[in-house]
Amino acid sequence: MTHPLDIAVVGATGSVGETLVQILEELSFPVATLHLLASMESAGSSVMFAGKKIKVREVDSFDFAQVKLAFFAASPAVSRSFADKAQHAGCTVIDLSGGLDDALALVPEANAEQIAKLKLPARICSPSTSAVALAVALAPLKGLVDIERVQVMASLAVSAQGREAVNELARQTAELLNARPLEPHFFDRQVAFNLLAQVGAADEQGHTAVERRLVSELRVLLGQPQLKISVSCVQVPVFFGDSFSVAVQSRRPVDLEAVKQALEAAGSIELVEDDDYPTPVGDAVGQDVVYVGRVRHGIDEPEQLNLWLTTDNLRKGAALNAVQVAQLLIKHMA
Repeated sequence: MTHPLDIAVVGATGSVGETLVQILEELSFPVATLHLLASMESAGSSVMFAGKKIKVREVDSFDFAQVKLAFFAASPAVSRSFADKAQHAGCTVIDLSGGLDDALALVPEANAEQIAKLKLPARICSPSTSAVALAVALAPLKGLVDIERVQVMASLAVSAQGREAVNELARQTAELLNARPLEPHFFDRQVAFNLLAQVGAADEQGHTAVERRLVSELRVLLGQPQLKISVSCVQVPVFFGDSFSVAVQSRRPVDLEAVKQALEAAGSIELVEDDDYPTPVGDAVGQDVVYVGRVRHGIDEPEQLNLWLTTDNLRKGAALNAVQVAQLLIKHMA
């Protein structure tokens, strides 16, 4: 029997933090005492958990010796500031921000066996939402597809950048529909009814931090450190739900039927039939799986496998993966 744990959620008032608390309750995670933490500006508010209002406290003054496990669902800067403090107090950290370079990246559907390498208290990375979705979809193909290269076009929802970005899309949409002048605030230009060709600032080589993080994490999750991965992340005017057009280049012809059978058998994948395709709004949002559709060869290329993926970025991509990692962890601790 699993003993309940004292747990902290850092960033509890943010979109990911609130979703994480919700999933802890939905999955009946063995929580003894839940400590909700945030910045000084957000401290004092309350979040519902298990029928009770829990007051959010300031992370700066929290004693992490009170807990055995802490989810960090705030900014990378917050993780870098407090993760060492938490770990030195005997607390295992599951970081969702990507701020801890030395943390072990885990997606249970892809590399659960890596949990055995951990020594507690540990530092674990719940990867970017894009890396989670792609790892879930590609992991069942190990042994079936001799992957040489992966090309990804990632269409990312604004919610990945927080409530301010969601509010900006809503405001811009209302302004345009009401024929009012549009003035961008969060984004540097119009995002409503538009596509932005990059998410975040680009480096000298033209790649963004989001793209580089995805490449690095996906290599780790698939256990292929030299895998060639090409990524372009696009900001789309969607509130929730990321989507991906994926081209997998194999060294030999791909058996489509075997691929479909493997995808259908995977517990965290919903395979959509060939005469249909999934969308974030109609299918993925609010669900705990990665939807996969449009499974096909490349045109005149039997060595290429094309896929369309969509998933709830806040739920499956971020919060649920972190909780599933924690479930693995408590089995490892038992």
